[in-house]
Amino acid sequence: MAKLTKRMAKIRDGLDKDKVYDIAEAIAAVKERAVAKFDETIEIAMNLGVDPRHADQMVRGVVNLPNGTGRTVRVAVFARGDKAEEAKAAGADIVGAEELFEIVNGGKIEFDRCIATPDMMPLVGRLGKVLGPRGMMPNPKVGTVTVDVAAAVKASKGGAVEFRVEKAGIVHAGIGKVSFDDKALEENIRAFADAILKAKPSAAKGEYLKRISIASTMGVGVKVDPASVKETV
Repeated sequence: MAKLTKRMAKIRDGLDKDKVYDIAEAIAAVKERAVAKFDETIEIAMNLGVDPRHADQMVRGVVNLPNGTGRTVRVAVFARGDKAEEAKAAGADIVGAEELFEIVNGGKIEFDRCIATPDMMPLVGRLGKVLGPRGMMPNPKVGTVTVDVAAAVKASKGGAVEFRVEKAGIVHAGIGKVSFDDKALEENIRAFADAILKAKPSAAKGEYLKRISIASTMGVGVKVDPASVKETV
């Protein structure tokens, strides 16, 4: 325990936990304190002025990060015939119909993102209890129920990030790796923030984008000034 405390003390050294940093300062502070022996993911968390318990205040969507996420995304596609072949050609890791249903229904989930053609949804819908809690249920609102499976697979592989506000009004996502240069991370953060702003529900009243923070996998959160993120979006 002492070792952990010492490590955290080192990471927090020189960081004012009450200060709100502009986007460039925040990125620099997070990268400087990423001392793990692996390429840590940098995550963003946004506190929104919405109550997602009300359907008309739900914030959900997908954004294509200009510089990708830096992680390998395994994609499963529910499709038959020509659409199955299109998915395979586009780089899908797992493609199938009834046989894939049986695998997933048995609890074996070896993918990060699930796509389905519309005709497969009666079958896929039966996997709600398995895929739903993991946030993997295909949905037309985020482009994962589509006839253009090739484009969906390529987007998933290339940096498409789904977002969905949680009960406390917080939305979070991985927006890159510590190994990314500062400019790439800044561009990804701005793209993500822009998507969140555009997804603002009309029923949301008062201040919408309340707080933003970023942190690396093993690091501590650094508060980001929302104005510095929004200034060019």
